[in-house]
Amino acid sequence: MNTELDAFQWIGFLGMACVVYAYFLIQSEKVSKHDSIYQWLNLIGAILLIISLLVHFNLGSFLIEVFWIGITLYGMIQSRKKAS
Repeated sequence: MNTELDAFQWIGFLGMACVVYAYFLIQSEKVSKHDSIYQWLNLIGAILLIISLLVHFNLGSFLIEVFWIGITLYGMIQSRKKAS
């Protein structure tokens, strides 16, 4: 069994850390769902996870990240509309 991690696995870990940190920030009420840091952490995290999944493919994980990106972009658009 190969236990060495390749670059794509590290990219995936970084993406996971972004998403988990965003979740922690929202749960600890340090940010709101409209704060750009929350939205960008979710978007960047999901994109990094997708990059990792392009090499280490898992259909379920890939689909959830596609939806995560779509929902995050929707939230970003809604927040921008409310700010105008």
